[in-house]
Amino acid sequence: MSPRPSPERLFGLGVGGGLVELPPAPGTAPLAADSWLVSDGRARELRRHRERFAAAVAEAGGPDTGFFWEEAMARVPAAGDWFPRVELADSAGELRLRIRIRPAPVRTAEVRVWVPDLPDPRRTPRRKGPDLAALTGLRAEAVAAGADEALLTTPDGLLLEGATTSVLWWEDGALCTADPALPTLPGVTRDWALARAAALGVPVRRRRIRPAELAGREVWCVNALHGVRPVTAWTGPAAPPAPAPPEHAPTWRTAWHEAAEPVPVPVSPTEGRGTR
Repeated sequence: MSPRPSPERLFGLGVGGGLVELPPAPGTAPLAADSWLVSDGRARELRRHRERFAAAVAEAGGPDTGFFWEEAMARVPAAGDWFPRVELADSAGELRLRIRIRPAPVRTAEVRVWVPDLPDPRRTPRRKGPDLAALTGLRAEAVAAGADEALLTTPDGLLLEGATTSVLWWEDGALCTADPALPTLPGVTRDWALARAAALGVPVRRRRIRPAELAGREVWCVNALHGVRPVTAWTGPAAPPAPAPPEHAPTWRTAWHEAAEPVPVPVSPTEGRGTR
């Protein structure tokens, strides 16, 4: 049985180089961030998360992440379900790398999506972190509207992604995603799905469409917490007609579940204190 989750804990690099526990610091949105699911010491696509975080930190003017990453991974407990978040934060004018050890939220197998008639509010759409507060607020509006996720679009109405997910859909036997030239986050779970499609010989298309064109299609919202979730309903002022029943999603959800691998550094069986 998994241990009872402990409260969130925050760690950062200390003067001696190792990680030390920091007092709670909700503060402002991080300059860069990344998060993923760890279940009993196993995670998916960890290399991609590491590379995305390193690139985001470099873009924000932060330090090299190599030593910090190794130390941070050793703080993730080996037992239980966790959703750690690594961050680059501005602390009184000093850029600091931190990790939040957080119990994993409840996961779901399907998703209802709210489609507002407002454009994407993000200022830094290709880097996770700076817009977290805006996206959290948008998702809260979605929940208030009876949905689980909010859809993001360009000012002229082109589909981008979800507030916390990448959006994929099936069209004439092909797995489709938004044109990468559009301002979207480089989704790790999206890229896993596209790579799996290519390996299976499934055509992959990158397209520019409007939400209305998703009517009657199988649509997925994917991310590192929930994996592959089929959209079961749309809501909101710009909602398209109902999506198609999920034909492909069950098999892909199983494949995502089976893709978990041991975290390749020592982790602690205690809650939040790693050893190396």
